[in-house]
Amino acid sequence: MIRRPLRTLTVLVGAATAVTAFAAPASAAPSVLTETAGPATVAAAQQKIGTSLGATFAGSWLDTTTGELVVGTTDASRSSRIRAAGAIPKVLRRSAAELKQIQSTLDNKTAGLPGSVAGWYVDVPSNDVVVSVVAGDPAGLAWAASAGVPVRVEHVKSAPRPLWSVIGGQGLYFDGGACSVGFNAYDDDDHYVITAGHCTELGGTVRGDGGTIGKVARSSFPGNDYGTVKVTHSDVSTPPRVDRYEDGSDVRIEGADVVGVGGRICRSGITTHWHCGRVEALDQTVNYGNGNIVRGLTQTDACAEPGDSGGSFVSRPSSGSGTKLVQAQGMTSGGSGDCDEGGTTFFQPVKEVLDRYDLTLEKD
Repeated sequence: MIRRPLRTLTVLVGAATAVTAFAAPASAAPSVLTETAGPATVAAAQQKIGTSLGATFAGSWLDTTTGELVVGTTDASRSSRIRAAGAIPKVLRRSAAELKQIQSTLDNKTAGLPGSVAGWYVDVPSNDVVVSVVAGDPAGLAWAASAGVPVRVEHVKSAPRPLWSVIGGQGLYFDGGACSVGFNAYDDDDHYVITAGHCTELGGTVRGDGGTIGKVARSSFPGNDYGTVKVTHSDVSTPPRVDRYEDGSDVRIEGADVVGVGGRICRSGITTHWHCGRVEALDQTVNYGNGNIVRGLTQTDACAEPGDSGGSFVSRPSSGSGTKLVQAQGMTSGGSGDCDEGGTTFFQPVKEVLDRYDLTLEKD
């Protein structure tokens, strides 16, 4: 609390003794709102202050060092109002409306926009509209200069691109064959797609439904039936999801707890999509012929067909609406029969490949 210096006021009342009085302390300054108050409280304060300032409002933001709410204004006389509302005032040149108008001018100037212009935005703390240009490309710089409005140019290393997801059960395409995505995983440095080993033994560059993913990293077949594809393209994301196709929205991977004999499971793949069944046996040795013997597989009565190989086996999701969380079980290996008459399908348990290659499963 700020106090004024104590002052003594002496009043003579006839021959009486002096009477001493003290000035009252000044009232405390209002506290400054910070991000610890929570998003809803901060947003409400920003809205209220912005409305009260009207045309003089120049934006608001949280100081990245202190977390304090800062409010800009083009009128210095409004500073006391801002302080009283619990924010730190900052006098700026352009109002929020002026900045928005500059941005709108750029939005309407997209004809002939060079690919090297990555975008533009309002930088509220600096009170500027910023145009992002890749590597200082001359065409991009010329476009920004020709806009006829005041902008600040920033140089960025690369242009943005749409991100696409690698999702369990969707297509995985090799030179010479097509399989399905099993699960996504990672280690300290990289991300990987896990699928069947008889798919990754094809080697080379691997594509997904949205483009190139990367190259085969490791492969184990026969004996086992698992392999990994290292994600090397920056536009690829690897969420913990499995596609249910026409049976519903994607399920999300919660863990990798094993479903035992008699338990319900489901599988996803590009050929026959989503089918469910039960576990019939664990740790089975399967002879695929031509010396291709695989050990440690799980037998199920869920059908599958060629192309479904490598696809996700998961615990059966609960019924009803809402987000479906499931446990990852393994990747489709092989089997007999089909999805018209039914059949037997085996999967390679996912825990083995995670342990073998020291990977962590992507989980919800």
